[in-house]
Amino acid sequence: MLDHILVLFEEYVRQSGQRLDVLLIGRLALYAYGSSQAHTNDVDAELRQDVERVSAFLKQHGVPSNLSENISGWSIVSLPPGYRDRATVLHERENLRVVVLDSTDFIISKLRRGTEQDFADAEFVVRRYGVTVEAIQMAADAAIAASPKDTALFVFRKAVALFLERLR
Repeated sequence: MLDHILVLFEEYVRQSGQRLDVLLIGRLALYAYGSSQAHTNDVDAELRQDVERVSAFLKQHGVPSNLSENISGWSIVSLPPGYRDRATVLHERENLRVVVLDSTDFIISKLRRGTEQDFADAEFVVRRYGVTVEAIQMAADAAIAASPKDTALFVFRKAVALFLERLR
């Protein structure tokens, strides 16, 4: 699936003549982290360009998408500040750059939603990359500090605590 999406992004760049910067998140990003079990048929991503045009292009090719200019805003709980700067380049061609979140930021993105599947995805990344409990807690604290004060932070703190307990 990931290879197919990368080819589509390359085709979009060729057809549009525009530069495309993509930060992949969600289950599709799990392929980049080394999972062969990450079955998904949609693209979740942050773009710096015309979100509507890219979304329409993907839809024309049978690929549903959730695209935005700011993935940190997908939850009351912000991503840790600097997540874009820590992202890792996955694929780069002329006028196309595709990156994925740093492994710890990806874990936080999963814990913001906190479903059982999100916990499993986050745990895969923890095990694969050796992310420490301390690193996760520090990132969670940074996310909380950057977030508006809301009762959702209580739920996020609980999700983080449950996840860290699961790792122990």
